[in-house]
Amino acid sequence: MQFNPQEITALAQADAAAPRMDIYAFIHKALRAYMFDTLLGLGRVDAEDDLELSQAGARVLQLLSFCRSHLHHENTFVHPAMERHAPGSTAAVEQEHDGHGQAIAALADAAQQLMQCPRERRARVAHALYQQLALFVAHNFEHMQLEETAHNAVLWAHYSDAELAAIEGALIASIPADEMLVTLRWMLPSMTPSERAMVLGDMRRNAPPGIFDTALSVMRPHLSNGEWGKLARALELAR
Repeated sequence: MQFNPQEITALAQADAAAPRMDIYAFIHKALRAYMFDTLLGLGRVDAEDDLELSQAGARVLQLLSFCRSHLHHENTFVHPAMERHAPGSTAAVEQEHDGHGQAIAALADAAQQLMQCPRERRARVAHALYQQLALFVAHNFEHMQLEETAHNAVLWAHYSDAELAAIEGALIASIPADEMLVTLRWMLPSMTPSERAMVLGDMRRNAPPGIFDTALSVMRPHLSNGEWGKLARALELAR
């Protein structure tokens, strides 16, 4: 994908039409934050520190596992919905998903090698992994932009917001509890204050007992005092 400066102008001049249900918006915020944070951590790892190196490698593996699950969720729930009404509309992204799956496997092997390699080679291996992870992150950022534009155009043309919410609901219901905790950890802090309040308000009203409190506890350490204050006022929480 080539950078097009005109796209920035187009975004700045976007009209004020009522926004549609965006099935990608929040999970992609989580992915961008998770990828960037993991990349930064790997870039500053002390290769001479056994524990720090092991933790950095483990974080890369955890990110890759999350990415692998994300591919599965989109392939299972979103792409079939698109293909039902627009055959062939997911072909390009499906091909990219295949490439991402291969990249995930290669990066996982490299992370394992880093965690096991001799001390004298650690710095070089860590830097090589950092460079390869950076390329993976860069491609994913472009990939997510394609989904948020071209794929959303297909979804919005063929589904109502209520139907899209049902697709998203089925996807969310399929996510195991441990993966959901990781999702909430990265998604909620990455939202705007109004988005965060909306999602958590809906969760408090509709989710099974305990889910709301769990979400708050997972998210709280990653919000500033100002962000927490805005949320507490919006949801009338004890500070």
